[in-house]
Order: sequence, then structure tokens, then C-alpha cells
Amino acid sequence: MPVHEGPGHRTYDAVIVGGGHNGLVAAAYLARAGRSVLVLERLDTTGGAAVSTRPFAGVDARLSRYSYLVSLLPKKIVRDLGLDFRIRGRTISSYTPVERDGRPTGLLVGGGERRTRDAFARLTGGESEYAAWQRLYAMTGRLAQRVFPTLTEPLPTRDELRRRVDDEDAWRMLFEEPIGVAIEENFTDDLVRGVVLTDALIGTFADAHDPSLAQNRCFLYHVIGGGTGAWDVPVGGMGALTDALATTARAAGAVLATGHEAVRIDTDGRAAEITYRAADGEGVVAARHVLVGASPQQLAAITGDEPPAPSEGAQLKVNMLLKRLPRLRDTSVDPREAFAGTFHIAEGYDQLAAAHAQAAAGSLPAAPPSEIYCHSLTDPSILGRDLVEDGYQTLTLFGLHTPARLFERDNDAVREELLKSTLAQLDAHLAEPLADCLATDADGRPCIEAKTPLDLERDLRLPGGNIFHRALTWPYAQDDTGRWGVETRHANVLLCGAGAVRGGGVSGVPGHNAAMAVLEAGDG
Repeated sequence: MPVHEGPGHRTYDAVIVGGGHNGLVAAAYLARAGRSVLVLERLDTTGGAAVSTRPFAGVDARLSRYSYLVSLLPKKIVRDLGLDFRIRGRTISSYTPVERDGRPTGLLVGGGERRTRDAFARLTGGESEYAAWQRLYAMTGRLAQRVFPTLTEPLPTRDELRRRVDDEDAWRMLFEEPIGVAIEENFTDDLVRGVVLTDALIGTFADAHDPSLAQNRCFLYHVIGGGTGAWDVPVGGMGALTDALATTARAAGAVLATGHEAVRIDTDGRAAEITYRAADGEGVVAARHVLVGASPQQLAAITGDEPPAPSEGAQLKVNMLLKRLPRLRDTSVDPREAFAGTFHIAEGYDQLAAAHAQAAAGSLPAAPPSEIYCHSLTDPSILGRDLVEDGYQTLTLFGLHTPARLFERDNDAVREELLKSTLAQLDAHLAEPLADCLATDADGRPCIEAKTPLDLERDLRLPGGNIFHRALTWPYAQDDTGRWGVETRHANVLLCGAGAVRGGGVSGVPGHNAAMAVLEAGDG
């Protein structure tokens, strides 16, 4: 949302570096608490990665360009800030096509318990896989109810969180041993195993048995959202959230200065000066507190501190507009259901392992894994009336196991190669080529755009294109995490972006927690 403001005066209670959704959450909380707040945003719009744009020339389709689904945003934040923002659930959880015994089939999860049970039985030939599925997600559901509320509280210790979880089997599975162990112990079908594993790999380059447990942390955040693990559609697109946050922050008195890049922070721990660069030159503002929504790498750069270890993203993001949904080879499933949830492509368990091994060895996966969903089936408001009436639909594709290092030799050429092979994996399950369904823009070009990790680093300054800014963290206190998980070595400089403890995803949690830390300090 363009705001075209600049600093109104020289001293503020809080200056927030970065106008992404977390920075806006912090700004709204602090401004509503009566603090004077300035947000310095480098780009010409607020929203960061949580924005809606019209990427295709002359086409009235407002897509969630980068982040696209909501799970980790606490209702508490929406309620506290009085946000005009809604989410809508999806009746279908996922569809995963596969060819077995020479015929196209697949696994549809959703549409009611009986329908899901029958789908498992048709695919696997028995009841055991569905029973194991029910046990696993009943367990993660109980865990979600106990862990999710802690995200907006001061950090618990590891032992406190373990007592709160109160399930030693769940704790061992998620917090102590690689998630691959539990998947292999509980499931035998390769496709079912793969569907479970995918939640551990979104934006995370890891194997199911990675000893670092990076995959476990990713899985944890993907199953606790909202206390249910549901991933919902933001009505109006992701930009509806950040527009609502900007409106709320501004109404409370915060100044949102777009086109203003913070380039230096000088602080003695009690007061800070922030140097910024704008179109008309440099300026300096003073503040009692500085909250940084940028990455830990950028924080180090502007404070002169030692930078953290490099980060690396590992995903391909593709936005598309279609004239119609493609027909499926598996005629037992309506495309409007298959694409309404998460449509898994090349995500069998063995396929995921092979893709990771190939990428780790320096090659693009031969069968790139990815998942797709259609926003407009659940929320057509992002499309103009004519497009809706003519049956147009959006598709969002998120590819896995494509680390930034693979694009360094030639980002444009590798992007094109990867996009071609990713869509070929989708086409293998379609009764017509996806290319035949793509809409065209005002210049006659297909309505499709792809973003690699290097593109995200360039456009949004995500370090290495990492959508979480750095590896996800356990949601409990460790030696250097501080009370809220937002503290830095400078007493009055807080990290309120995705790189904070309990950051990652569209959650607003780091913004909330940084604001709470400031308000607890009580010193203006």
C-alpha cells in the first residue's frame, strides 16, 4: 500500500526498520499503546513478502505474489488490533496423483471422514494407513492446542514446554529424533509417507533423517498453526492482511515512510540514532527503541555487528492465471476439488529423497517436487468480475529442494529449465497440457511468473532467498534467546522479523513479541 509519508519529526519512542507484516504488527501495537512510532520501509509499498499484486499486464487478477496461505497468525493479534481481515477454510486438504498398475489414481484427503477413509482404502488396499494417519494427526492436533498459545507468551524453557506438551511419544517424535523415523514406523505406503513428509520440507532443504532436525522444526510449525494445523486462504489475497495492518497502524498515529531505507543504527543501549536514505538524501532520527523486521544479516549490517551464518532458501514460487482448470487423467476426481487443497506433484517419499540427494550433489532434481493450490476456488474476490464469469482460475505453485546454490551459475537459464521440468511433472497427471489452459496478458504473453531463491533475495532481501530469513528455531528458550526471543546484544534493539525465535511464516508473532518487550520495559 503506497503511503508517501516521511518522518514528521526527529525523535520517536520507537523506530521500526521494515514495513513487512511483522513490522506493521509491532507498529500497530505500539501506536495503539500511545507510543510515537516511525516505520522505515525501503520499498515503495508496505507489506514485504505478504503482498497482493497484479503481475500480468492488463489483467485484473490480484495475486498473493510471495506468501500465500495463513496458519500461524494468532486470532489474538487480529482481535487485539481490530483488523478488518478474514480467512476462509478449505474443505479439501490435499490431492496427490500417482500412477499405479498402469492406471492413473491418487489420494484425496478431505470432504469428510468417510470419503477420506475410502480414498485411503482404494489407494493402499486396506485400512491400516488411514488408521495410522488418524493417529498421527490426532497427536499433532493435541500438540497444536498446547504449543500454539505459547507463541505469544514469554518463551518457555525446554522443560516447561515438554511438560505442557505432556506426551512423551509426541515429544520424542518431533523434538528428539528425525521425523523420518516416525514416518517410516507408522506408514508403509510410499505416497502416504511423502504426503506426511512434505510439511517438513516447505522452504527447508533437508532430508527426512537430517540429524540437525531442521525438518522437524519445519514440520512442527506446519502442524501447530491456529491450534489446529489448518492452512487457510486469506480473503482478498495476502495483501488484504498487510493493508489492514497499515491502516490500523496509521489510524493509531504511526508514520509509515516508504521509500526510506535504514542504513545505520548507532546505539548505546539506551538511545539510538537511525540513519536513513530516501530519494531526497539522507536523514537521521532518534528513538528509545529500534525494532528491526529485516533479516538477522541485515540487522548485523546496519549495526556493524558480526553477521550470522549465511542462510539459503530452497524453493521455486510460480504464479499462474488459467482460462480454465486442466482436466485430470484420474477422472474419479473433479479438478475443482483436486486443486482446491494442496495438489502434490512428485512428492512420493522416495521421490523426495532422490530430489534432495540430487540437489545436494549440485544438480536440479530430475523430478522436481512441488505443490499447487488454487486460491480463486475458495476466494474468487481476487479476480475481476469478467474473469470470474468466464471461469478463470489462479494457480500457485511452490517447488521444493531447489537450493539457491543451484541458480548461481545462471539464474535466468536455470529458472527456465526448472520451470519447464516442474510443469512437465504436473503435465504427466493431466489430460491436457497446462500450457493450453494458461491465460494471456494484454501483450499476448502467457500469464505465468516464477521466482527463484535468488529472485527473492534481490526483490525482498531475503538472505539466500530463505523465506524464514534463517533456519526455523525451536519455540523454547535457549542460552541466548532472551525473554521474548526478539532480543539482540543491544538492549534497545529488537529483532521483530521472521528471523526472531518463533519467526517464519505469516504469523505476526515476532512483531507482537517485540512490541510486548517494549511495552514491558515501560520507558517510552
